[in-house]
Amino acid sequence: MNKANIEQFFSILQAANPTPTTELAYTNVFELLAAVLLSAQATDVGVNKATARLFPRANNPQAILNLGLPALEDAIKTIGLFRSKARHLMQTCEILVRDYDGQVPHDRTALESLPGVGRKTANVVLNVAFGEPTMAVDTHLFRLGNRTGLAPGKTPFAVEMQLLKRIPPAYMVDAHHWLILHGRYICQARTPRCWECAVSHTCDFKPKTPAPR
Repeated sequence: MNKANIEQFFSILQAANPTPTTELAYTNVFELLAAVLLSAQATDVGVNKATARLFPRANNPQAILNLGLPALEDAIKTIGLFRSKARHLMQTCEILVRDYDGQVPHDRTALESLPGVGRKTANVVLNVAFGEPTMAVDTHLFRLGNRTGLAPGKTPFAVEMQLLKRIPPAYMVDAHHWLILHGRYICQARTPRCWECAVSHTCDFKPKTPAPR
């Protein structure tokens, strides 16, 4: 995908959705961090169902600690890997209360030092909560980066670096959301819906199957 196509690709996505946002439900920075931590190998819909049970009872680090591990596990038990996620979230809350006065730090190194928080989760929090121009490369962004020719790479980090290099600055803060939504609903893994894709003419991918009648 060349520069002109990249510019057109994002201008079309922007026109269609000028103010994109995450589909995870949250009302404060801690809720966002917790929801993203719980979202590994789970859908946003599934996470939202679990946090709808959890957050009315506990939506800050001290409240999670007061809730206790068994009750936390019970609240999120519909999510895959809920036991390990509950343990990581509890450990993260302990660190936030002890070292950060219960606040989520606006710092990559600090975020990545929290249990269960890797580079992708840190990037989501930095982007969504703090407006940083980061790229959280999940399966959708990794697929789109390679399939479209926008940011080819063999690893999520390589794709992230390519995205940061190739996306025009004017689109950078919102690009993460546009790409996730595009991958989730249009450029799907098994059968990309090229016949209804508004940016297919900018993309390097050539569909192998015709549009359904």
